[in-house]
Amino acid sequence: QVQLVESGGGLVQPGGSLRLSCAAAGSFLSINAMGWYRQPPGKQRELVALITNSGSTHYADAVKGRFTISRDNAKNTVYLQMNSLQAEDTAVYYCNVRAVLVTTVAKISDFWGQGTQVTVSS
Repeated sequence: QVQLVESGGGLVQPGGSLRLSCAAAGSFLSINAMGWYRQPPGKQRELVALITNSGSTHYADAVKGRFTISRDNAKNTVYLQMNSLQAEDTAVYYCNVRAVLVTTVAKISDFWGQGTQVTVSS
């Protein structure tokens, strides 16, 4: 069983900052990548940023230079530092973990957090 616990969302004014955290718990054999997705109101879920187990990162063009993803492998935790937030960043943010469990050694699976609301408004 896998559990992802997200925290750090909320209401912030344009230009402000927030930091999201996601702690993953489970019988992981390996975690290949951790990332953040978001779903704005009335739109589809989209990738925001991801980080691999080697530390390589990838960002959506809309957040490059403003958001920073990082991870603590010892804690199985991924962070998203969001700066210079804009109204367009308003969305439900979801943590994603791509991993192999000890019970399904040959299978890579995606696991999702419950989502945390980020609202950017004055």
